[in-house]
Amino acid sequence: MSSSALDVQIKSLPNQPGVYQYFDSEEKILYVGKAKNIKKRVSSYFTKQHDYGKTKVLVKKIASIKHIVVNTETDALLLENNLIKKYQPRYNVLLKDDKSYPWICIKKERFPRVFSTRRVFKDGSEYFGPYTSMKTVKTLLELIKGLYQLRTCNYHLSEQKINSRKYKVCLEYHLGNCKGACEGLETEASYHKNIESIRDILKGNFKSSLQQFKTQMKNFAESMQFEDAQRIKEKIEVLENYQAKSTVVNPKISNVDVFSIVSDESYGYINFLQLAYGSIIRSHTLEIKKKLDETEEELLTLGVTEIRQRFNSQSKEVYLPIPLDLGENLKITIPKLGDKKHILDLSKRNAMYYRMDRLKQIKITDPDRHANRIMAQMKADLRLTEEPRHIECFDNSNIQGTNPVAACVVFKNGKPSKRDYRHFNIKTVEGPDDFASMEEVVYRRYKRLLDEEQNLPQLIIIDGGKGQLSSALKSLEVLNLRGKIAIIGIAKRLEELFYPDDPIPLYLDKKSETLKIIQQLRNEAHRFGIEHHRNRRSKGALQTELENIPGIGEQTIVELMKQFKSVKRISKATKTELTEVIGNSRAQKIINYYNKE
Repeated sequence: MSSSALDVQIKSLPNQPGVYQYFDSEEKILYVGKAKNIKKRVSSYFTKQHDYGKTKVLVKKIASIKHIVVNTETDALLLENNLIKKYQPRYNVLLKDDKSYPWICIKKERFPRVFSTRRVFKDGSEYFGPYTSMKTVKTLLELIKGLYQLRTCNYHLSEQKINSRKYKVCLEYHLGNCKGACEGLETEASYHKNIESIRDILKGNFKSSLQQFKTQMKNFAESMQFEDAQRIKEKIEVLENYQAKSTVVNPKISNVDVFSIVSDESYGYINFLQLAYGSIIRSHTLEIKKKLDETEEELLTLGVTEIRQRFNSQSKEVYLPIPLDLGENLKITIPKLGDKKHILDLSKRNAMYYRMDRLKQIKITDPDRHANRIMAQMKADLRLTEEPRHIECFDNSNIQGTNPVAACVVFKNGKPSKRDYRHFNIKTVEGPDDFASMEEVVYRRYKRLLDEEQNLPQLIIIDGGKGQLSSALKSLEVLNLRGKIAIIGIAKRLEELFYPDDPIPLYLDKKSETLKIIQQLRNEAHRFGIEHHRNRRSKGALQTELENIPGIGEQTIVELMKQFKSVKRISKATKTELTEVIGNSRAQKIINYYNKE
């Protein structure tokens, strides 16, 4: 379709809420979006300047536009969600539809069974869930089994069949787990009273069940049926213990959905908690992959809609960290303090833990994806024009003003590349001058890389403040590399990051992965430099001691050090021990030297 035809399509779009779909020249769906005003939203794609690369590419590929008008924004949200899951457009965030969550079913029968299932049938039965953990389902079913005696058989217990004595009680009856409804030993009314209590428990309301058991216990005690009273007391303790473990906030907070979001450059993690009578009855975290640099508001709007639809939530109130427009029939609360804020913080903590776990898994199972995410994060945090796949960090070492050296360590894709590490002995600087030493080392490093036509790094890190950074910049200017390689300095005391020509330092979050990698680089450069400095000092001491002996050369010293490990041991060795290593003549020279000493 020509651009003029596309313009006509855009101008003819309605100013109504609904869903729009972008198609390419082959009629393949590219993107699905929802809007309060379809015409206004679609027009913005073609009139705004898009900084994000993928949005630019998307707009270039759009050949035709289709739209669906709906009555409300809520309808648009649900329709967008369904279309994304159905067509999985290339430029939409990824949503996985998982239909295998477990439910608890109260079967539509004369004497209903209660059991877990992963399949939902429209047969009039009641389904509670879905639950995100099978462990929760088993715990609830064990609790119900301990409190109420329900049948587990699948007999058709019609009144006619029971009266005709068609069935006999089974082992469950003799074990005390069933009251024998199949033989008419329990009335339908009594059984359904227990089912009502089970409904309340599955909804998170323990109050009526507790009150019922306490009344029973009191009646048994008054009639001196102490064994029965003790049995009911044990059930009360089980129920109270379960309630204590599940209640996390004020029991008055009920029928509420809580959502929070944590995001990074590539993914958003949306946590969902559902509350009933102060208890968390459901928890789930949804991972959404970003496609077009979506904001947290956009991701959270999509995530809330998806999760509420997936879990068939009927809650009328939602707690959120930020205001969202989710439709007229839903109450939005932004908690600031108290129990409501406590539960929102708990939700965010769950999202953060989920993200941490996912990152650990990715690091192990998919190191490339982990590296890609880290690089994208560093690019954004450090305001770079490209990902720092190749980083070099410099550090000076001139302890006590002697043997000045420098170290350059190299990280590739966020990991140390030790074969590329380099040591430098300072050649042109007299005395401990960190600034001049940094200038010399940076010049030597990149002069050599240019001469040998090797790859240059995307980022240089200088261990030091403004002074060392300025010195390094002088060398880059001489080599005509300033502006071609990003360079920053890190000051030790406050972990300040300095940029060229910017007097205000950048402070990164102390827990950020970008800062941790920079600190790792700095620490590795320091370790590597100190190691080289120590070796030079040792070699200097060795030269002043053994090379003063006439007739003892460097190769002899190496052989002696391999055998005796230290100059002190060499000085105390016998002639026989020395002769075995370096021969009689040179051994005698060392003996003569130390005896003379």
